[in-house]
Amino acid sequence: MNYRHQYHAGNFADVMKHAVLVQLLRGMQAKEKGFLYLDTHAGRGGYDLEAAASGLTQPRAPEWPDGIGRLWTRRDLPAEMADYLEQVRTFDAYARTAADTTTTNPSDDEQRLGPRFYPGSPRLAQGLLRPQDRAMLFEAQPDEAAALAQEFIGAKRVSVQALDGYTGVKAALPPPERRALVLIDPPFEAQEEWSRIIGAITAGLARMPAATFAVWYPLTTRAKLTDFYRQLMAIKTLPPCYTVELTIAGEEAGFKMRGSAVLVLNPPWGSEGPMRALTRYLAPVLAQAEGATGGLHWLVPDL
Repeated sequence: MNYRHQYHAGNFADVMKHAVLVQLLRGMQAKEKGFLYLDTHAGRGGYDLEAAASGLTQPRAPEWPDGIGRLWTRRDLPAEMADYLEQVRTFDAYARTAADTTTTNPSDDEQRLGPRFYPGSPRLAQGLLRPQDRAMLFEAQPDEAAALAQEFIGAKRVSVQALDGYTGVKAALPPPERRALVLIDPPFEAQEEWSRIIGAITAGLARMPAATFAVWYPLTTRAKLTDFYRQLMAIKTLPPCYTVELTIAGEEAGFKMRGSAVLVLNPPWGSEGPMRALTRYLAPVLAQAEGATGGLHWLVPDL
């Protein structure tokens, strides 16, 4: 597996995915009872955006300026986006202190127009966990898993497993808390990735029908998405579910990846409104060509 998320950290897809994740975590916490947060493809806890731009052998054009960079100084954020951005700012400040990179000149940060450090889903989740909540982070790639484990040494209520996350879904559900939010966010390098997602959802729901699943996926070739939705709808007793979608350009723009989506099964009550609000806001802000859209679409309505 060659994928390294650090080169894409903070891009438009991360912004949408992580804003959705924050709202799902908030929705789970509407109830006092604790829950398990399970991350199947956790990656690293956080990313140094300056290091990411250097690439493995030569400099790379950073992707974060067209993602989190477009939000950093805005003052018109709806509550859903302000919540997400506050989590990013908190992590950036923490990571700067830990790395001893805090600038003595505040204007340096203003000129940067973005964070120096960006949180991955593990750090976002950890920052929002209550005492009664718990996180299990799975990462199969050895060096990424080692880096993740190093970041969370001594962390309370967080465990790191250097294992295949799809196997982790079967092993961890149902948890003692009897409530769970599962994030499936694979790199989509393997041809069988789509079918493995369906397998994990099917197995997870069989073990815990009320578990909440969030699956991130790119909006690329229409054929693969059609087949994915066909397999999804074929799952027996499929629970209420919707897709949250964001595109930064229309199909005519010719982008290899013109958007991304998050499929949410068993969504927390009341989450529909915040999801619609954040995608409605992000579409024009993150647009890179004409035809950018954002929205929420129910696949199985919550009746």
